[in-house]
Amino acid sequence: MHTHPFIEKDHFLLGTFASNCSGGMTVSKLPGRWPADWESNLRLGKLLDDAGIDFMLPIARWIGYGGETDFHGYVLETITWATALLAHTRRITVFGTIHTMANHPVIVAKQLATIAQISHDRIGLNVVAGWNKPEYEALGLTLPDDHETRYGYAQEWFDIIQKLWTHDGPFDWDGKYFHLKNTYGYPQPAALPPIFNAAGSGLGREFASRNANFLFTPAIDLDRSKTEVAQLKQQAADLGRKVGVLTFAHVVCRPTQAEAEEGWQLLQDNADWAAVDNLIRLQFAHAQSFPHDLLALIRERFAAGHGGFPLVGTPEQVADGIIQLHEAGFSGTTLSFFHYADEFPYFRDNVLPILEKRGIRKKQP
Repeated sequence: MHTHPFIEKDHFLLGTFASNCSGGMTVSKLPGRWPADWESNLRLGKLLDDAGIDFMLPIARWIGYGGETDFHGYVLETITWATALLAHTRRITVFGTIHTMANHPVIVAKQLATIAQISHDRIGLNVVAGWNKPEYEALGLTLPDDHETRYGYAQEWFDIIQKLWTHDGPFDWDGKYFHLKNTYGYPQPAALPPIFNAAGSGLGREFASRNANFLFTPAIDLDRSKTEVAQLKQQAADLGRKVGVLTFAHVVCRPTQAEAEEGWQLLQDNADWAAVDNLIRLQFAHAQSFPHDLLALIRERFAAGHGGFPLVGTPEQVADGIIQLHEAGFSGTTLSFFHYADEFPYFRDNVLPILEKRGIRKKQP
């Protein structure tokens, strides 16, 4: 089984995040916000594919965050969404986001192996051990309060998938959480799909270091990020593995700085603050993804970008911000926009050429 080409890419990775969710990454009441319907995602996927963007990453969401807009109340299921996008594109890698406790590993392994065959190995897996307690209640599931159980379950879940993808013939499995008899997984993917994971707790980051190819963490303060990224890479290296560190960013790119700052302020002035506060409350109650000592700054960024790094300014300034992420040690970033498909072409035409000139992206054929 050969190494997946996505893992071998040697430029700064760019992708999109959450275009399958209503509002995307912008918790806004403004009209014209991202609708997340299939036609909009298909339009976006083709734009990204033609521009050489590396990946699309969805959020698996089952209920919204309330407020006036019920942010993320309308969501396209990620495996179905990824399969359809891959059928309409040629180069881009599309990830499925899977909650371990809500999806049986034998079924997931079969789904992804099938999609790998359909797409010529352009499917990736984003593993979620769980954090959003009301969602689990909506599914009739119990989210364990302790990270030990969440990640113990996730590790066994992932081990089964890996064995199904690599083991010839049937096998039995008698673990703590799964008991399988005479199971096997054909077809198997030609290359193991790239694995994403986002984790803030110590146990979560141990899980990512052992299993993921890329770990997501927010870039709240870049001086802080330089230290954090170096530590995360070293943690993986100590296990004999290479794990890249990714982050996420929100783009407001306009011809002038004044126009960009006005656009950012417009998002703040029209934020669905009830939904923002619900989202932050759940993140801080059940997850450790964001540093608690930077709550005020995080709240502003959650309104525009779901807590992502702000890339606000002219094309040159936005490119400078991406370069700063690269210099902090990140292997790549996702990009979100108020309306992805309407705004991405300006980014494509004006920011990507700057990144190519500066040597962190390659010109697409």
